[in-house]
Amino acid sequence: MATRQGNLKQIRGVALRDDPARDARFTVVQLPHELFEYPPGSDAWRRESLHRHFNTEVQSLEIAAQSLADFPDAPWELRLAHARQCWDEARHAQVIARQLEAQGGRQGEFPIINYDWGVACAIDTLAGRLAVQNRTVEAGEMDLLKELRDAWGVADDRETALVMDGILADEIQHVRFANQWLKAEAARNPRVLMQVAAAIAHIRAVTQAFEPEAGQTNGAGVSMDSLDREGFALNFDDRRLAGFSDADLSALENAKPVASRRSDERVS
Repeated sequence: MATRQGNLKQIRGVALRDDPARDARFTVVQLPHELFEYPPGSDAWRRESLHRHFNTEVQSLEIAAQSLADFPDAPWELRLAHARQCWDEARHAQVIARQLEAQGGRQGEFPIINYDWGVACAIDTLAGRLAVQNRTVEAGEMDLLKELRDAWGVADDRETALVMDGILADEIQHVRFANQWLKAEAARNPRVLMQVAAAIAHIRAVTQAFEPEAGQTNGAGVSMDSLDREGFALNFDDRRLAGFSDADLSALENAKPVASRRSDERVS
């Protein structure tokens, strides 16, 4: 149960941005175990995973657009990068919707959760928003997309595999512009590092609060314990292209994973 105050909602003791608008086709849930998540390989798995991916891309569009609205005094180059990201994410949603229909699915067939939006847009600093959405969530998407490309290939769906590869190329740019700005701004204003640390602490708190209980089943009746929820191997090559240093990658290897799109999107 969510309680609401202003534009925030409280779920399990953590503050998230209230849900963005969705039309009447969609059932919006608040916790990951309320989703319909299937083990890979079935027709239901294909449709639900693409359905969830579609909503993830829509959220990414909404987060980038909201950042333009929330931070009007950001440098022009950064605002332009966010605007370009909006265009990219809109294209991603369109191509994923096309693949969903090709699999016999339809928008609204399964419940959705607006986790990425809720976490990122609860952060009220530009540095924190970029650290959470672009440097953490979108970077995690790069790890995911590499494996999705292979998973859809193994499932003998070359077209969807190519779609995942194309989206991955765009995600590199989204992560890189955030990395570049954060590093330059931190060198100019060390206070930025405190804003980033606060944002990462928030996403860790949300991740912990949303952990499923032992033995819990999801909306499809599948045991949450049977689903691999430990994240994906780091995509070293593409993370380097996106501006992660070797020191960054070494630290990530040794750190406990924080939230990524694993929290609301699992496809393989």
